[in-house]
Amino acid sequence: MDHAERARKLFLEGYNCSQAVFCAFCGDMGMDIETAARLSSSFGGGMGRLREVCGTVSGALLALGYLRGYSDPKDPGAKAEHYKNVREFAARFTEQNGSIVCRELLKGVETSPGGVPEERTPEFYAKRPCLRLVGDAAAILEEMLGELPAPEK
Repeated sequence: MDHAERARKLFLEGYNCSQAVFCAFCGDMGMDIETAARLSSSFGGGMGRLREVCGTVSGALLALGYLRGYSDPKDPGAKAEHYKNVREFAARFTEQNGSIVCRELLKGVETSPGGVPEERTPEFYAKRPCLRLVGDAAAILEEMLGELPAPEK
């Protein structure tokens, strides 16, 4: 099962959009799903349903940071390289979907206001692009990870 398929499966199980993408990469990160789900739980619905940066993007960027990020605060080259990769991910996602902002991606979709998640029903999945976006984000990240050099151990 590829990462996009795994992410869509997790989303259909009830994980939020960020969790679905981040948890799809658990095996690559050597992280258990409970830890991954907790780390990414705040970013669903564009950060707690604020409809800001799409949770799929946040989940993918969390995984990108874990798998290809930097840790030395005194290495501006590593920071610049990582930010280049973040911007590349955002560009690819935007090219495919038109935006990285949740409210823009959901434009025209009637959603309930506030912080209470909507019930996951067949209507929920039918009216939203979220399942597709979950798969898109995971597929883009999988592709980018294949293009980037593996981290030095």
